[in-house]
Amino acid sequence: METRARKRRSLAHRLTVVQGYDVAADSKNRINLRGAKAKYFCVKALSNGSFLLEPRVLVAPEVLSARTRKMLDHSAANLKKGLASEPIDVSAFTER
Repeated sequence: METRARKRRSLAHRLTVVQGYDVAADSKNRINLRGAKAKYFCVKALSNGSFLLEPRVLVAPEVLSARTRKMLDHSAANLKKGLASEPIDVSAFTER
């Protein structure tokens, strides 16, 4: 029995541009997004020089379990009191 592989359409063919405009980066390489529907984004720099911004949605506190919320509150309180570990040296893991 012969099987046929279904060609998978790439994501680029399904996307359409809904808004286009030019922006200039300031001296700190920042840009402003017009009409952004999210406050936080995950940015991916692609090999062709373009950037992909994916919206990130923060979780509402009610979604977290009571135990997790208690642990976060305790950690935040300790940080405000200055009860934190010494900075960790990660220089061995950085690219050279």
